[in-house]
Amino acid sequence: MKNTHIIGIDPGKNGGIGRITAWQAKERYLYKTPIYEAYKCPKNIKEMSDLLKTFKKLPIKPKCFLESVHAFPTDGRSSAFKFGMNFGIWQGILSALDIETILVTPQKWQKELNLPKDKKDRKNRLKEIATEKTKIKATLSTADALCIAMYGYENSI
Repeated sequence: MKNTHIIGIDPGKNGGIGRITAWQAKERYLYKTPIYEAYKCPKNIKEMSDLLKTFKKLPIKPKCFLESVHAFPTDGRSSAFKFGMNFGIWQGILSALDIETILVTPQKWQKELNLPKDKKDRKNRLKEIATEKTKIKATLSTADALCIAMYGYENSI
């Protein structure tokens, strides 16, 4: 078992945060299997920051995999601005809290999941995968974040 504290963040408006923790202390295991947690994106910057501050209380420094996304030409200006702003807020909070951050594109973390092309079907499949692998009820808000965290867990160290 590897010592791990991984955070996955889907920075979208209806995004979420996934976390995986597992570590060993000296001769005894504190967690024999990884523990999975999922959170809907907090409503404001203070709550976003406060949530990540609680993650820093564990004995292992967290590593965050933040989904690196961009607006599409078909997005409205207001929507694209809000989307980019949320991504920037997450980057600022992570930097201020000195949490190592790795940007990962959706194409990269979704590569081996064999997802359907249709967005609705893809979102539902991600929800199923996250629930199956973590044994917690993933929602449309938390499924991507949990899958991003799982990608980070499998590709760390």
